[in-house]
Amino acid sequence: MKLLRVGICTLVVFAVAAHGGVEDWARAVLETGAGLLFLVWALWIFFHPEVQPVLSPLLLPLAAFSLVAFGQWFLHGTASPYNTRMELLLLLSYLIVLFLAVQAFRTIEDWRGFVWFGMGFCFLVSIFGILQHLTFNGKLYWFREMRYGGIPFGPYANRNHFAGFAELLLPLALVPLVLGKVRRERWAVVGFFAVVPIGALFLSVSRGGIVSFAVELGLLALVMIRRRTMGKHLLSTGAILLAALLMVFWLGVGQLLQRFSSLQSLEVTTAKRVSMMRDTWRIFLDHPLAGTGLGTLQIVFPPYETLYDGKIVNHTHNDYLEALAETGLAGGLCCAWFIGVLLAESLKRLRQLNNSFAGALQLSGFIACTGFLVHSLVDFNLHIPANALLFFLMAHLATVEIQQPLQPSSTHRMRHSSSRNH
Repeated sequence: MKLLRVGICTLVVFAVAAHGGVEDWARAVLETGAGLLFLVWALWIFFHPEVQPVLSPLLLPLAAFSLVAFGQWFLHGTASPYNTRMELLLLLSYLIVLFLAVQAFRTIEDWRGFVWFGMGFCFLVSIFGILQHLTFNGKLYWFREMRYGGIPFGPYANRNHFAGFAELLLPLALVPLVLGKVRRERWAVVGFFAVVPIGALFLSVSRGGIVSFAVELGLLALVMIRRRTMGKHLLSTGAILLAALLMVFWLGVGQLLQRFSSLQSLEVTTAKRVSMMRDTWRIFLDHPLAGTGLGTLQIVFPPYETLYDGKIVNHTHNDYLEALAETGLAGGLCCAWFIGVLLAESLKRLRQLNNSFAGALQLSGFIACTGFLVHSLVDFNLHIPANALLFFLMAHLATVEIQQPLQPSSTHRMRHSSSRNH
């Protein structure tokens, strides 16, 4: 299954590097890659029939949501069959990758490799974002024109989406470090992997991202208080945050203060955000059962728009309202089902694993998903393929039953018993 793990991580790297995977060509590569990985897995199962596929409780609500979208397209219950079909293909690729991740990431060693990948990749993307912040010439990667405007950070055309990326991967370094689950000889490396992305998140000056990160910190503090380890780990937490803030002050505190004192002209104003949410709710009220069709908001929104500013509205800055408008109660219930399973299974795993290293990793996944879902109240990160893909992977980490290696004594007893039987 190592090939599957490498393939999934490669898809993540590609999607992030391709500006979040939002363009048609990038989505096509992502969907094709998911299909090829599924073919590889199918061939592996064919030649290794002793390997049994496993399922995750997250797969069923995601599959149900896909069936809702398929029904809209097949029964012509959508304002745009083409847009719904395109979104359905992308949704199916998420479902395939999540299914393959369930097969590929099972043991603690599998997840240890993913965690090192996630920490290193987040660090590299954050370094790129900081360099771009310091040397920005108005172009993505310093050479690609931004035809539709935007305030980029790193490979993302919208800095809020970089913040969503950072919220998902930051806890992989932060949580084990704060909980004391990192070996002493690795403190410096893991600490660096935590400090730089935190600094980059603040430099991105995404208000939604910073608030969501604060929610993640609050949730981590709540866990430490509940486990009565707050005093023990308070110093390490404070040191990490202090180092990140010092880096922000050194590199660009002026821009950060400006961001909170005045809105930038290229961004959506607060009044426009509120108006879009209200108008999207009206769309849902007019199509309460099955919605207007997945991926159709841009088409159906103009007649409902009450605050026109000359710009095209392709997404409401609220993933939940947009899901309700496009898929109605049918899709909304599937989303609520998914979130309910995520929360219930995550809390169950945390109680089972308690203070183990695997428990720290699963807490990382839970905290990452919680912060990301909070951010979805004011943004549309779930419509960015790279971030959606990472969200599903972190949701799997939060809910999976991680297989622990056999203890030496247990292995010895099993071998001894086997020799007696033979």
